[in-house]
Amino acid sequence: MLSPFHLAIPVDDIPANRTFYREVLGCEEGRSSDHWVDFNFYGHQLVIHYKEPATEKAHHNPVDGKEVPVPHFGVVLPMDTFWELAKKLEERNISFIIEPYIRFEGQTGEQATMFFRDPSGNALEFKAFKNIDQLFAK
Repeated sequence: MLSPFHLAIPVDDIPANRTFYREVLGCEEGRSSDHWVDFNFYGHQLVIHYKEPATEKAHHNPVDGKEVPVPHFGVVLPMDTFWELAKKLEERNISFIIEPYIRFEGQTGEQATMFFRDPSGNALEFKAFKNIDQLFAK
């Protein structure tokens, strides 16, 4: 079993992001204050911290002919959970940076992936592997 990670991210709107992570992504809320909120992010600790709105331009790198946002973060889910989340995001009219699709189809490391942003513009990537044992396969 992998150890849970801790990640702190900046957000410029605590109430909007609190709602997004709790209600859209289904993360259980933990401790909080006026300037930060802890979430159980699929078994990992995610903390949103208030920060003034960012002014820097978003960066992207080309991957598989798509523009992948940098930086980004996310988790690897079971395949059925991935597609359930994708459907839920579509039903809530969440705009995808990269819509859900299968990478490396029929190859080692076959995976589903999707990218979208939280209300403060943080890019998230969710993945699911056809065979989780190939998570780090070359």
